[in-house]
Amino acid sequence: MVYQSYSVGNTIMGRTANLTALQKTTIDTLHKEGKTQKVIAKEAGCSQSSVSKHINREAKGRKRCGRKKCTSNSDDRTLERIVKQNPFKNVGEIHKEWTAAGVSASRTTTHRHMHDMGFSCHIPCVKPLLNKTQRQKCLAWAKDKKDWTAAEICSLMKIHFAFPPEIKVSESGGKEEGHRIHIA
Repeated sequence: MVYQSYSVGNTIMGRTANLTALQKTTIDTLHKEGKTQKVIAKEAGCSQSSVSKHINREAKGRKRCGRKKCTSNSDDRTLERIVKQNPFKNVGEIHKEWTAAGVSASRTTTHRHMHDMGFSCHIPCVKPLLNKTQRQKCLAWAKDKKDWTAAEICSLMKIHFAFPPEIKVSESGGKEEGHRIHIA
């Protein structure tokens, strides 16, 4: 599911925005000076609720809430190495290889970690270039077919004179059996 956030000032509808390092230091400095949260919010350029949450988080000593990561930094580096070795593997294969390396994580976690590292799972949209042999075969085929008539091409493509609009059939210069095709 894709979430779209609408930005209003520095708050995002429904939740407070992430504060920048400059905003956090501004909030901490002004809070130590004894300023009110409303004044701090104006100075830092954020909402009063963001100021309140930041001050309370600092007071309690909490840095991060939620579930702890099930993987370590070395596990993440192992995943990155696996992906870079063969970037055309699918997520299932990468997950099997990662769990074989001793990591206990689900397939979803593997996919999420890959996404966080900047890797995406998709079929490459650029096809590889033709090699020399393939280019020679293609050229030979084209030279062989350059004098074909419309009837011969239609029998090859199994299309009976249902040409797309960019292909025009002209009567000039054709063989006795049919017409030549010129691609516009």
